[in-house]
Amino acid sequence: MVWSFFCRFPAVLALLAAIGLGGCGYNDFQRLDEQSKAAWAEVLNQYQRRADLIPNLVATVKGEANFEQETLTKVIEARARATAIQVTPAMLNDPQAMERFQQAQSQLGGALSRLLAVAENYPSLKANQAFQDLRVQLEGTENRITVARNSYIKSVQEYNILARSFPTNLTAMVFSYAPKAGFTVANEQEISRPPSVDFGGGAGKY
Repeated sequence: MVWSFFCRFPAVLALLAAIGLGGCGYNDFQRLDEQSKAAWAEVLNQYQRRADLIPNLVATVKGEANFEQETLTKVIEARARATAIQVTPAMLNDPQAMERFQQAQSQLGGALSRLLAVAENYPSLKANQAFQDLRVQLEGTENRITVARNSYIKSVQEYNILARSFPTNLTAMVFSYAPKAGFTVANEQEISRPPSVDFGGGAGKY
């Protein structure tokens, strides 16, 4: 009899289903999923912005006589590795793929930091307006990368707490909302570690 009632009034059944899903976190999963995707898109946008600045930086530095070729080569190679990684939506749920991506971006950041540090040894570069403009743009981009990355970390943490907490973890299982891969504390420490620079003319550490 009850089922007959709902069959006659499908709108009521739909309303009750919506209330049930909302109470089990379904709507929150939708919101946080979209939020994390948007945050990830901004991370990629800022990494791409950095990659796009590097060719002009390399071209400018190449004009400096006797600039450390190894330092320049490491930047070129690191950019090539970082941009060669195919970024797909599935990466967000693949910790190993995310780790490879983070390592490549971290290596590029470290190579760039070393290049800018070594450039301090060259007065003509420091006086080169084009180089200084690129340096300012890179520094600004690094700041935006940090902000975007932190925003993504926060959104993933909120999503994963929902996915692992009871009773919303049941909703996660039903609708296949798997926990997302994020930037780990170890990765953050590696990204933030300053480069080791040998100002005595040696190659230094990379």
